[in-house]
Amino acid sequence: MARTGDSVPVVVARSEDIPERGRTVVEVAGQEIGVFRFKGKLFAYSNYCAHAGGPVCQGMLIGRVIELLGPDKQTLGDRISDTELHIVCPWHGYEYDVETGAHPIDASIRLRPYPVYERDGQVTVEL
Repeated sequence: MARTGDSVPVVVARSEDIPERGRTVVEVAGQEIGVFRFKGKLFAYSNYCAHAGGPVCQGMLIGRVIELLGPDKQTLGDRISDTELHIVCPWHGYEYDVETGAHPIDASIRLRPYPVYERDGQVTVEL
């Protein structure tokens, strides 16, 4: 991936340090950044919750919870998605989709993304 504008590429981890459905949180130039791997792709976000500034990237990773409803709209329980992974901020429970950085109900609430790529066994984030 080529550099864009004034961005600076910084190696933040070895590829093997971020397993599928895993993450690492690093500090680079005074900025905390969470790097996640899901569905074989990398995603990087500022470790700052859009709700109240909490350390969102250090929160629990969980499949999206889907409530199952019967024909009468009564709950039949919950199902955990295998295809959608959420980051849950440890401060107030705000959730964000790992693939988009967006809140699952209000997509205008989102995490700040960073360009991230993998080459020669290293993970690089552009600042």
